[in-house]
Amino acid sequence: MTGLFLTFMGGLIAAAGIGYAMVGIPKAQDTAMAQNNVFYWSNGKQMAATGGQTNRQLVSDAEIPPEIKNAVVSAENASFYDDKGIDPAGIGRALFNMARGGETQGGSTITQQYVKNTYLSQEQTLSRKFKELFISIKVNQKMSKDEILAGYLNTAYYGRNAYGIQAAAQAYFGVDARKLTPSQCIFLASVLKGPNFYNPDGGVGANATKELNTARVKERWSWIQGRMVEVGRMTQAERAKVGEFPKLKKQTSNLSGQTGYLIDIAKEYVAKKANLSPEDLEKGGYRIYTTFDKDKVNELAAAVGKTEKSFLDPKRREKDKHVQFGGASVDPKTGAIVAIYGGAGYNKGHYSNNANTLGVPVGSTWKPIVLAAAMKYGTYETDGEPLSPMARYNGDDLLVIKDRNGDPIMGDNGKPFRQKNEGTKAWGMVTLRKAMEQSINSPFAQLGIDVGLANTQELAQDMGISSAFFDKANIKNVSFSLGTSTPSAIRMADAYGSFANSGAHYEPYSVTKVIKDGEPLPGFAPPEKETAMDANVANNVTDVLENVVQNGTGKKVADIGFPVAGKTGTTDENKSAWFVGYTRELSTAVTLFRTDPDKGKLLSMNGTGGVSSIHGGDIPAQVWRDYMAEAMKSYGTPEPFPEPEPIGEIINDTPTPSVVPTPTETEEATPSETPTPSETPTLTPTPTDTCDPFDLRCENDNGGQNGGANGGPTSSPTATATATDDSGGGNNNGGGNGAGGIFGRPSG
Repeated sequence: MTGLFLTFMGGLIAAAGIGYAMVGIPKAQDTAMAQNNVFYWSNGKQMAATGGQTNRQLVSDAEIPPEIKNAVVSAENASFYDDKGIDPAGIGRALFNMARGGETQGGSTITQQYVKNTYLSQEQTLSRKFKELFISIKVNQKMSKDEILAGYLNTAYYGRNAYGIQAAAQAYFGVDARKLTPSQCIFLASVLKGPNFYNPDGGVGANATKELNTARVKERWSWIQGRMVEVGRMTQAERAKVGEFPKLKKQTSNLSGQTGYLIDIAKEYVAKKANLSPEDLEKGGYRIYTTFDKDKVNELAAAVGKTEKSFLDPKRREKDKHVQFGGASVDPKTGAIVAIYGGAGYNKGHYSNNANTLGVPVGSTWKPIVLAAAMKYGTYETDGEPLSPMARYNGDDLLVIKDRNGDPIMGDNGKPFRQKNEGTKAWGMVTLRKAMEQSINSPFAQLGIDVGLANTQELAQDMGISSAFFDKANIKNVSFSLGTSTPSAIRMADAYGSFANSGAHYEPYSVTKVIKDGEPLPGFAPPEKETAMDANVANNVTDVLENVVQNGTGKKVADIGFPVAGKTGTTDENKSAWFVGYTRELSTAVTLFRTDPDKGKLLSMNGTGGVSSIHGGDIPAQVWRDYMAEAMKSYGTPEPFPEPEPIGEIINDTPTPSVVPTPTETEEATPSETPTPSETPTLTPTPTDTCDPFDLRCENDNGGQNGGANGGPTSSPTATATATDDSGGGNNNGGGNGAGGIFGRPSG
């Protein structure tokens, strides 16, 4: 045994000696400069070149403040000035982990990180790790510690597309590196922990929101100061002079128009599908071919611009400030995202992607999903047999909603819940087709209970709207059926694509192929077809939504010149308005909302544009019409919708006269006061780790916290609602903290 052990150790020493002799130090200039990432339109023409290490200016050791050197050494490698360039214990842990099939991690000194950034590829392989080991030893022998540290600070990635300390100083603070304050130096040392999770601008992924990143970097900024004192690289007196967390300059970008949003969507998809970290992707060298149609992107932006110019005058009207448009267009037959409108553009200081924004309730555009669920699953009255859109439901205002036992759903105050419509008209017994046409709330509030909220939720997920988008505060309440959930515009366009494509659903996607070093990366095959519902269910929904356009709330698009189906949606207090519609070739969602720029919460649009209230059937529908009129020209003669076969049972077939309810002492007719949500809704979701290739920001959706567009004003299913539009519902303050993403299992 002793002999075997000595032989083994001798072999290791010999192998190490041979490896050390064979591995030389490569030329830095051959490997240090990575390529840009190049993005292409769907026609193969270049869209933009960005990423890579192009934003870098090398500076000398003398130009790098000692504070950042001390901060980085203290935080990342306290023994840096004493070690031999490697950490044997750390390497042992890394090798053991690799031998077990785990990730390659740990064991990296500052010298090793410098070697990896300067001389080697970023691939996580055993051979690359051994090269890093031997090169680090040689670099440590041939370069001074200050030279190595300066090299590391000059090659590291800091976020904001900044490589090296000089570019980072300019990107975050607008100063040269030599002028950085101690507080700013410690901030940049904090960001080095991982820009995707420590850059306060936010990053890519479920846990990389602006809020979470800001909290993380502030915590690390404070920790590093304590660590510097602990290891003797800062005195307590010096720490006391560091001051407050530094103020960052406004992020700027040369990506104009929609390009920045398109690139963000594609990068998220590539990072997920190729299992790349955002930092690895930013190293560059990728050729990314997208599904985005340049003409349609421009046409959607032009449609928004036209309406915005004629509708808004922020210099004259206060209510016209901070109004946001968002939109997305998806090919129903493939799931390809062909166009989006994400906002005014990075070059104009708008960085959040409105096509991918969650936290904006969809209102009555949710009702077709409830109707489809009734056709697919039936109701308790039909014993699970499909329900016909010609079935009749009571459309009266302030209708008492009943559970499946026929008993009134009671509120916390012991009074029956009454569903509010937009107006007080006594509709009596109306068909669901008519209720959809006029967007009457009470029939769909009752229908949702009769179908079962869980069935509606299951169908929504089959259509690509995961539970992460659901309004968790009202997921079991009447208001859920009236659109308190907060899917993104991309998800709504994709979901309606299931209707357009006769029940077939494709996950939305934005990238067709990725080329790296001349070879295509695996994992970018188009999504496979799934069945969300039977073809006849989808075709019957389309027939109902064609009627909405021809005779109901969607009349603004009726004369567009080709077959169109769609639905309007508006939420309480006019905090959001939607129009989602489709042809057989293209499904498009347009949303309009207004935000508080400081707090991120939704604001009422009452008075915006000089009108008392905004509905999905006017401004969003106008944008949709202008866009689709141009976008559909590329398809030639539009394909007609399939003729639906009669479906389902017709219940309550005999119309009955309406009786306007008179509130009694045991029935709550109107709310005594407007409830205040317990949590202010925001447009920035708080996601978890369960995300899909598009919505990498998701889960933990607290959407509609205590607010129910089209439903009760509180989280209780029984609170009385006050409506201002076709969606009804009470006091929805906007999908609070909606999680999820555009493609997300949003987990958006």
